[in-house]
Amino acid sequence: MVSAGDFRNGMTVEIEGKVLQIVEFQHVKPGKGAAFVRTKCKDVINGGVVEKTFRPTESFPQAPIERKEMQYLYKDGEQYIYMDMESYEQLSLNEELVGDAMKFVKENEMCRICSYKGNVFSVEPPMFVELEITDTEPGLRGDTATNVMKPATVETGAEIKVPIFVNIGDKIQIDTRTSEYLKRV
Repeated sequence: MVSAGDFRNGMTVEIEGKVLQIVEFQHVKPGKGAAFVRTKCKDVINGGVVEKTFRPTESFPQAPIERKEMQYLYKDGEQYIYMDMESYEQLSLNEELVGDAMKFVKENEMCRICSYKGNVFSVEPPMFVELEITDTEPGLRGDTATNVMKPATVETGAEIKVPIFVNIGDKIQIDTRTSEYLKRV
């Protein structure tokens, strides 16, 4: 059992017969009255997002989510193909289910497939990836203002904001959770 006061982002609990994943949470202590926890939860079965508030002492059973490491092989039309590296079985997931999770993932990289009672509900890409810049405007010499960002396209086709000194052909590290540039490699 997990109390609402112990909620963390990504945690999965069963509430009112539904399996909900905590997307955001906030502990609120108003000047008057009792404290409460405000959350934004995603239903892992149908994908809907709901906002709920709980007393910090309320407890819920933690949902048993299975996360399996699988290798991303390729995209075939609207299907993403993954392979289990132990049994070599292949899994095909619809583009709608995968969403934006694969925009920074190259072929042959490892991902986590999340399922509840055998039903796959999401794909977790690696937290950090290294990709090459394929298109961006050249940085202007002498433009040294701090935190100046420009748009760039990486080898997977995704767009990201990068510092002005990054050029075509540079390899960069990206945080896939926030889609942010981290550093040049």
